[in-house]
Amino acid sequence: MSDPVRIGLLGCGRIGSMHAELISQRIPGTALAAVYDVFDGAAASVAAAFGARHASNSAELIEADDVDAVAICSSTDTHIDLLVEAAAAGKPAFVEKPLSLDLAEVDRGIAAATEAGIAVQVGFNRRFDAAHRHVRDRVAAGDVGDVHLVRISSRDPDPPPISYIKVSGGIFCDMTIHDFDMARFVTGSDAVEVYATGGVRVDPAIGEAGDLDTAVVVVTHASGAITTIDNSRRAVYGYDQRLEAFGSAGMASSDNPPSATARYWDGDGVHGEPLPYFFLDRYIPSYLAEWNAFVAMVGGAPSPVNLADGRAPLVMGLAAWKSVREDRPVAIEDVG
Repeated sequence: MSDPVRIGLLGCGRIGSMHAELISQRIPGTALAAVYDVFDGAAASVAAAFGARHASNSAELIEADDVDAVAICSSTDTHIDLLVEAAAAGKPAFVEKPLSLDLAEVDRGIAAATEAGIAVQVGFNRRFDAAHRHVRDRVAAGDVGDVHLVRISSRDPDPPPISYIKVSGGIFCDMTIHDFDMARFVTGSDAVEVYATGGVRVDPAIGEAGDLDTAVVVVTHASGAITTIDNSRRAVYGYDQRLEAFGSAGMASSDNPPSATARYWDGDGVHGEPLPYFFLDRYIPSYLAEWNAFVAMVGGAPSPVNLADGRAPLVMGLAAWKSVREDRPVAIEDVG
């Protein structure tokens, strides 16, 4: 049996704590070596819960001899600085999305990682969802023929707190960024133009914070395929994530998994269980697959979601915001 990949975790908030649990308890071939968070209590709690060392600062964790790779799950504005630190230490890195909200910062991180030659995986976990991947694999195999249309619906059960929305980069760089990644992943083609429109249909406070809560985006790909994306911050029936690829030879799609497969029939019709109401209820299997892919990458496999894959959806998100503000289609080359 080979030695486990010893991972140092940077960031112990909601997503970091989830990753800590997966790394320490559910991913074969990994061990949670150390954790750090700017909020000392959060790091102490995660360290105690999962048997890891509690580092006093990021440099101590990244440079430690018992840390083989780092997981950057801290706030978005810290991602690039920590990636640069990891590059300087020669440590492979997992970086949660988005890499940054600043394209120049993303390019600084890419340059540092490339110069150091470290392997990096970006945390677009939906690529690892079995149903979504099935659609992509059908497209890649040519089963749907020449792809004409991709349709993505992505709707959350409830919006995040306004305090988060104010620092998130807005719906296109926070929520839709997953869908931009899926559009590229499924079609196998980069975007060349983005047109977006949206409004505030859920909560006026979201608009007052300078954001949208309801949006539609049309992406034109280099291949000629067209992707439509619809987003809402509130779907009262649960976490709604669907994907469809339509082409000259057929169609492939993924649908929402029910929280249970039980059904009840009566005189009023057929009744089923509700959809999952939280992203962790839907996507834990994809996070597990994501970490298994990271272990393979540290072992020498190509990155399944590389830094170019991390950069492209941010450019699409910035183009979407420019499109909304200027009420016109925006060419990707005009953004970055």
